[in-house]
Formats: sequence, structure tokens, C-alpha cells
Amino acid sequence: MCVGIPMQVTEAGEMVVWCEARDGGRRERINMLLVGDQAPGTWVLTFQGSALRVMTPEEAAQVSDALLALAQTMDGDTSQLDRLFADLVDREPPLPPHLQAELAASKAKTLS
Repeated sequence: MCVGIPMQVTEAGEMVVWCEARDGGRRERINMLLVGDQAPGTWVLTFQGSALRVMTPEEAAQVSDALLALAQTMDGDTSQLDRLFADLVDREPPLPPHLQAELAASKAKTLS
């Protein structure tokens, strides 16, 4: 399984920068060739030493929380799942557009 890690640019450079993970426990040199030069403070999704795309701080926090939830669950601790997946708790997940259209067509057929 391939897992991208959100990291924040801490020191700018020419196509290679220093980045840190949100928990502060990981610091790496990251190649920025795919996303271009980014200012310190910018969040990027990284994989195997390269930045794949720029992220918002909120998106980086959600992905970091999901990765923490996965690690804790693998260790047998599920006590923080609701907090770490707060954006998913108490809401119905939306259907993808192609299934929304299918559901609407099915309802229209039933009503006619």
C-alpha cells in the first residue's frame, strides 16, 4: 500500500526543501519538482522523498489524523477514532455523482 505523508515546508531551497511532519517526529529533504518552489509554511503531500501536491492546512490535518488513527488501531487502541475522524462522525457519506444519478432515476421511475 502506498501512503502519502503530509509535511510542512520549513526551509525553502531550489527544488529541494526541508519539511517536517505535523507531529514533529519526522524531518526530511523533499524534492519539489512536481509542485514547484513553495514557501516555508506550505503543506505538501509527500511520498518517497517527493512532494506530490500542495495541501491546505485543514486537509493536511485530516490526513495526519487519519494516519494517526490507523497507527493507533494497528496497535489495538481505538479510543480516539471519533476524535481523529471528527469530519466523518454523525454524517451520512455522500454518494458519488454516478450513483446519485442512478438513485434519482430509480426514484423517478418508482413515482411514475
